[in-house]
This record gives sequence, structure tokens and C-alpha cells, in this order.
Amino acid sequence: MIKGVNRQVVDVLETGSEYFERALFFVKPEFSYVSEGKLRENARQILKNASAPPSTRTKRGKMYYFLKVLKYCAAAAGGAAATLILSAVL
Repeated sequence: MIKGVNRQVVDVLETGSEYFERALFFVKPEFSYVSEGKLRENARQILKNASAPPSTRTKRGKMYYFLKVLKYCAAAAGGAAATLILSAVL
């Protein structure tokens, strides 16, 4: 039970998520003068950004696998070169 709380709340029913049907945003007291339309627009923008993975994470993942493949190719080339050098010496 909540007693004595006086807050402005923005309730967003269209979250764009298959998991969540509703989102509640509690407005800071110093921004209570902002229009409801602007608050709702900002809340929808936050929900939109929260539903997508960060672009740095996906780019970092692709770069990680690219570097891993590059290391394996370099190791294979080094092994082939060492084999050729040793077979020429012997």
C-alpha cells in the first residue's frame, strides 16, 4: 500500500513489445510543468530505444568473430610456412 505519494505518472499502453502491455513513467517534480503530449512523446521514444539492442553491441560482436577468424587464418598460414621451411631444410 502506498500512502502520501503525489506524483505525475505517464501511462503508455502501446509499448510495441510482445512481452509488455503497459509502461508507467514517473515524472520528476521539477518537470511537472511540461505538457502531457511532450511527456508521452518522450516516453514512447524511450520505449522505442529500449526495445532495440545497442548498435555497439552488434558491431562489437561482428568484429569479435572477424578477428577470431583472422587469427585462425594467420595461425594456419604460419603453420604452412613452418612446414615448408622445415621440409626444405631436411
